[in-house]
Amino acid sequence: MLNISHNSITSKIDKSDFSSLSLVESKKTERLLLRSIKWGILILFIIFLLPWTQNVRTTGDISTIDPDQRPQEIHTVISGRIEAWKVREGQFVKQGDTIAILSEVKDAYFDENLLKRTSNQLDLKKQSVDSYSRKMDAQDTQLSALSNQMELETNKLLVKISQTELKIENDSINYQAAMLDNSIAQYQYSRMDSLYAKGLKSLSDLERRKMKAQQTKAKEVYALNTWDSNKNELIKLRIELNNIYAKFQSNYSKILSDKFSTETNKFETESNINKLENQYSNYVARQGFNIITAPQNGHITKLFAEGIGETLKEGDPVVSFMPENYDLSVAIYVDPIDLPLINIGEHVRLQFDGWPAIVFSGWPGASYGTYGGTIYAIDQFISPNGQYRLLVKPDETDHVWPKDLRFGGGSKAMILLNDVPIWYELWRNINGFPPEFYKQTSTSSKEE
Repeated sequence: MLNISHNSITSKIDKSDFSSLSLVESKKTERLLLRSIKWGILILFIIFLLPWTQNVRTTGDISTIDPDQRPQEIHTVISGRIEAWKVREGQFVKQGDTIAILSEVKDAYFDENLLKRTSNQLDLKKQSVDSYSRKMDAQDTQLSALSNQMELETNKLLVKISQTELKIENDSINYQAAMLDNSIAQYQYSRMDSLYAKGLKSLSDLERRKMKAQQTKAKEVYALNTWDSNKNELIKLRIELNNIYAKFQSNYSKILSDKFSTETNKFETESNINKLENQYSNYVARQGFNIITAPQNGHITKLFAEGIGETLKEGDPVVSFMPENYDLSVAIYVDPIDLPLINIGEHVRLQFDGWPAIVFSGWPGASYGTYGGTIYAIDQFISPNGQYRLLVKPDETDHVWPKDLRFGGGSKAMILLNDVPIWYELWRNINGFPPEFYKQTSTSSKEE
């Protein structure tokens, strides 16, 4: 009894009629209670000393390591009309198997002999290039012949000019001699005239001297005319030489201009050949795009276009495709506050949706149905959900992940951090402190 009241009724109650009251007020019950409290405190103390693995719990979904192993959409490269389907949804296909056949919808590709006609145009253009090349060779021959002809004619004129110059030099000497003869004859005639006036010479002698003086004068005039004539001839020859140079330059420039025009036409034709070759290659490649094939072994998951006769544009999705073989990974997300605690290579325990598990977050070794993984990549930018994405691959030293896992499935993850006592973890959570921060020691640093 509590014995709170000053008016006790203990003496008026027969405790033998109340067995529960007898047990509560007995000395044996008091000792049992004290013993239970002591053992409870001892057990709690032992539990508080047990190790606890700090962890960051998060969720994610199943992905793949390599991008070419992820689900993809197969698009049409060209616009076309669906003529036939060769697959069904859920069907397994091998690399190169036909998925669908398209027909052309653009009038530029309706011609069944399009490749043949384009090839013929290409051959004709190549023949045009050969013709231009032969024409350029003929023009080079013309230029060479014209240069040789000009050289011969100029050499011939140069010889004549040299001869004329020698003649002019000879004429100048003859003219000087004629002038000397004329002056001597005139002097002799004047002497003869003086002697005749004195009666010392006869009239016949005087007339002979006069005739000789006139002859020497005529020879002087003739020598002067010959000299002037040869000078004129030299001027004519030099004018003719200049005319030859001018005519040669005109003819040479005309042929050279024709050659440059031919070369320009050749270059334009070669440019057209390159365009035609590019066009021909595009036509050949386009014919291959009419058949949509599987890029690798995998399963057809969904058809985006349906029926026969539906028209597709360039880049429209045709089917969705899942590769046959893929290396699984898990994409998990952590809050920015936990990111500094996480490093590449840290261990992660994973629980997959659909696989039952018993999880003890602080004792990962005692958990059942969880699988090991290691972090191999951390995003450098935040995701739209306000968290950072971590990519986890299977831990080769742990259990193999279930073979029936599928891309996109859900997963829960525990990123394992430091091992601390339970009392420290409780104290940390009560005070709101973050988990223990530590960095793993790399292999290279250990070796050093």
